[in-house]
Amino acid sequence: MLSLFEIAASLLVLSAILSWINRAYLKLPHTIGLLVMALFASFILMALEIFVPSVGLTDTIQAGLGQIDFNETLMKGMLGFLLFAGALHVDLGKLRDAKWAIGSMATFGVVLSTFIVGTGFWGLAQLLNIDIPFIWALVFGSLISPTDPVAVLSILKTVKMPKSLETKIAGESLFNDGVGVVVFTLILAIAVGSDSSQAMMEQFKLAGPIMAATGGGAIGVLDVIELFVVDAIGGAILGGLAGWITVKAMKRIDEHAIEILISLALVAGTYALAQRIEILGHHLSGPIAVVIAGLMIGNKGATDAMSDHTRQYLFGFWEMIDEILNSVLFLLIGLEILVLGLVPEYALIGAIAIPLVLLARLCAVFVPMKVIGTFKNFTKGAVPVLTWGGVRGGISVALALSLPDNEYKPLILTATYGVVVFSIIVQGMTVKKLVEKVVDPDLM
Repeated sequence: MLSLFEIAASLLVLSAILSWINRAYLKLPHTIGLLVMALFASFILMALEIFVPSVGLTDTIQAGLGQIDFNETLMKGMLGFLLFAGALHVDLGKLRDAKWAIGSMATFGVVLSTFIVGTGFWGLAQLLNIDIPFIWALVFGSLISPTDPVAVLSILKTVKMPKSLETKIAGESLFNDGVGVVVFTLILAIAVGSDSSQAMMEQFKLAGPIMAATGGGAIGVLDVIELFVVDAIGGAILGGLAGWITVKAMKRIDEHAIEILISLALVAGTYALAQRIEILGHHLSGPIAVVIAGLMIGNKGATDAMSDHTRQYLFGFWEMIDEILNSVLFLLIGLEILVLGLVPEYALIGAIAIPLVLLARLCAVFVPMKVIGTFKNFTKGAVPVLTWGGVRGGISVALALSLPDNEYKPLILTATYGVVVFSIIVQGMTVKKLVEKVVDPDLM
């Protein structure tokens, strides 16, 4: 069994080697190249296991990956730092200008997409004689509907587009994962509550407080409002307060090393505190808290509390953190195929789920923008770019892995992984061409 240090060292070494190969030879976008090579390596290892089982290399790697809890590693480790690093670079003024578009897509859009995907997935399963209750199909819809901020922000670095459109895509991705987790938690709580297995209820971590608060019974409108207020709004208040305190502290000094340390403490402390604070049986949203804190440091803090020297060092530091963690994350997504327990028999419905998710994304973008478009002008080509640029990533995989073990989990995992891999590789590599084709070049 590998130690934690040995696992971390292996991932960093492998990330560095594959990054060099990609830069020197493949020349794909950095994170996409890592994912492609990790998938390729995984398929080679699986082939070795079939044709030369005596080597035992695949078993060793699977044992090491098995020690990594992907859900815990991403959702309670890497995510806070990645979200903060992304939020630092978002212009708060442009974000305010697009608040109605971002807010509607991150809330109503996610809910609409959840029900479109869930209903369509359930219908497809019936046609293919695959048994899955409607509520569990909605669980799949809820975990695959939010765009992934890590994947989206990583791909945006390679694409030149109008700032207003870039702000909409980045802003929505930063906020809709927090909303998406709330929707996912509610629907999964209903799904787990509808099952008679007490062991299943005990397995699931996120729905526990909801099940306790409702006594395992029906979840009503007030329960939904309560969860949203505590989770999303509570997280935003915590992030705003922590960010305000940090800006005030940074104003008193001008020492880049200490201010970088303060920013690290802000992210780790805020995210950890959000998971510890409990109000009415619910925890605050750590992702939303660090996004709000990142927006404050990147805007108010950068202009009012940092010298040019400190700003250069602090932003450079967080760019490196973003690059390193992104490299490890996308490498892990590619290698996770070795331990996910995907079922080949579900490959067809997983493939059909890809256009279904894209259709739901189109509706989640078009409907809110159609309403807002009556009093707000949008960049030409915004709908196709927002639709195709809404990339799914590690958060969807992490949520799928958090599901309790039952007969529906392999189906949901297989479909989720297929959509995520397609989204990152195909959408990620073609969104640049789409922008060049549909967006007026004079606006870029």
